[in-house]
Amino acid sequence: MITVGLAGKPNAGKSTFFRAVTRAEAEVGNYPFTTIDANRGVAAVRTDCPCDEVDGLDGYCGNCREGRRYVPVEVIDVAGLVPDAHEGRGLGNRFLDELRQADVILHVVDASGGTDEEGEPVEVGAHDPQEDVEFLEHEMEMWIAGVLRDNLNGLVRRSKTPEFELDEALAEILTGVGASETDVQHALRRVELPPVGDWGDEEIEVLAREVRGLSKPTLVVANKLDVAPDGFVDALVEDGAVPASAESELALRRADESGVVDYAPGDGSFKVTGDISDEQGAGLESIRNTVDGYGGTGVQKALDTAVYGTLNRITVYPVGNENGWTDGSGNVLPDAFLLRDGATPRDLAYAIHSDIGDAYHHAVDGRTKQRMSDETELEEGDVVKVVTA
Repeated sequence: MITVGLAGKPNAGKSTFFRAVTRAEAEVGNYPFTTIDANRGVAAVRTDCPCDEVDGLDGYCGNCREGRRYVPVEVIDVAGLVPDAHEGRGLGNRFLDELRQADVILHVVDASGGTDEEGEPVEVGAHDPQEDVEFLEHEMEMWIAGVLRDNLNGLVRRSKTPEFELDEALAEILTGVGASETDVQHALRRVELPPVGDWGDEEIEVLAREVRGLSKPTLVVANKLDVAPDGFVDALVEDGAVPASAESELALRRADESGVVDYAPGDGSFKVTGDISDEQGAGLESIRNTVDGYGGTGVQKALDTAVYGTLNRITVYPVGNENGWTDGSGNVLPDAFLLRDGATPRDLAYAIHSDIGDAYHHAVDGRTKQRMSDETELEEGDVVKVVTA
């Protein structure tokens, strides 16, 4: 399962974001380091379910909500990060150790400017949130650079042996920060470095920057748009951030669960369906006024963008019966897998189970009913039957 890490300074709204997308409880407080141990939960990314392509089939698909398919992902809400965390400040060491497990990072930024660089509350608008964007990546890069420095002497010694391969040696060192050998290989191709024995701080930090970008891709979430001064959110959005209000999303999901509103995560609006008090009505109207200009709360969009955009994943549906799109028990489109863009039918087989991958013989396209080439690159929404030998 893909793991999404929620990162950022204290009081940026990470734990509220976590509670909204997982509906799991996480301590929330207006003080630094509310989150000490990482909170873990299961959220979901949203896509269109293929069941609506077949007349009558969508009525029998119990795994989507009116054509909206939600595919599970793991979410980790890690301890708040402060400047110089890579040197052990705050809960830095714990933070970075937890973050290594993430495939992609959502950097939750307080777009209201209501917290300083340490996460302490200040007057709204008193702090420039733009300053918070770069420091997270910097801390991670300095963390990786520190690991490289600590292992540089050993790396130099190994480089003098006949069997030395730089990418393999670096991959062994950087496994602890969540970097794969592929990440290391791509990073080395992107930079020009002298022999290992000539590496200094500049070379190490250049490499660390590339490794961080490949192993820990990051998407900024401009949170607290509901209380942000004019221009603060837009300035972050211009640089690629996703605008969001985790408080609004949490309120809407609670209201939907209680039958007060009809709302599906990722919808641009909601409908009041239950009896509400004047106070509740005013609160919902305030949420509507806040999010309408942004096409929704942005929370689901942030998750979707991180997985489908930043990580370039696609959703593929394995079935046992290519005609009815069912499994052996008659369940319609029972499973959905998030695969890398460019994945093949064999990759899908291994994603299902290693034994299925080992026994893979061929695959059948659920739409055309034709046998697929083993080199076929799967696409978003493909329905595939895997046939084993």
